[in-house]
Amino acid sequence: MGLPASLVLEQVANGVVTGTIYALVGAGLTLVYGTMRVLNFAHGEFFMLGGYIMLLTIAVIANPAAGMVVAAVIVFCVAAAVQRFLLRQTHRNADATFAPIALTLGVSVVLQSGAQLVFGETYRSINYFVEGTLRIGDFRIAWQRILILIVGLGLLAILAGFLRFTMLGKAIRATAQDPDAARAVGVPIGLVHTLVFGLSGALAAISAALVSPLFAVSPWMGTTLTIKGFIVTVLGGLGSFPGSIAAGIIIGIAESITVMLTASEWREPFSLLLLLFVLLLRPQGLMGAPWSRVT
Repeated sequence: MGLPASLVLEQVANGVVTGTIYALVGAGLTLVYGTMRVLNFAHGEFFMLGGYIMLLTIAVIANPAAGMVVAAVIVFCVAAAVQRFLLRQTHRNADATFAPIALTLGVSVVLQSGAQLVFGETYRSINYFVEGTLRIGDFRIAWQRILILIVGLGLLAILAGFLRFTMLGKAIRATAQDPDAARAVGVPIGLVHTLVFGLSGALAAISAALVSPLFAVSPWMGTTLTIKGFIVTVLGGLGSFPGSIAAGIIIGIAESITVMLTASEWREPFSLLLLLFVLLLRPQGLMGAPWSRVT
């Protein structure tokens, strides 16, 4: 007996929603790697921090939109400060390739341990921003998931337009493509790095705020997302912004179909298997080129 078409459509739709979050997380990691050649292992903790800020804001003013804005602004400032006062020092030594990795790992441990001290190890939840379910025949999807999809895709579209058409976006792309040439024509490389790192943190915070009604907020909520973010970054092509979006959507759909056909335990292994399969056929990723940066 075949699977009902409505069930398959529901799983694909849920996969697209999950993939949109993966794409937002992966896009932030891709921007940082493309412009700075840094793998940010604290990205998941910026995600976690956004979740807790959303939780606190909702408790005070009960406005999800305000919560997302507050989370984005605060985590932007935290991430920018980490780059400005900590990570920037490692760039002065071109041979210190391991230093940024060790530093971001240290920041990750500090933020996660701090969250455990302040909030404890309790899993906390937030009510849906939008109640109810969209029904079309036998097809059903929660309005909360539709909201996540609309906001997530909208943010990705705005970010793509920002990188392509604004002066600051062009400065980011110039820095990614050739930092020395960008510096020679007056682009403030240090400021660009700080803004990109802060923007990456803001994307992670908004992602956490969006999914906080679906997944419990905890000190460990960013750990799995960090792994998924790196998978998205590598699968899409290191430094390729369009590639990270495509890879996020593909992984989200593939995971949903895998869970439907097998069991939830296969969700994580399948993502890694998919990554290995693609890299065997195309080592530079879906849309990447050897040693490519942000496109």
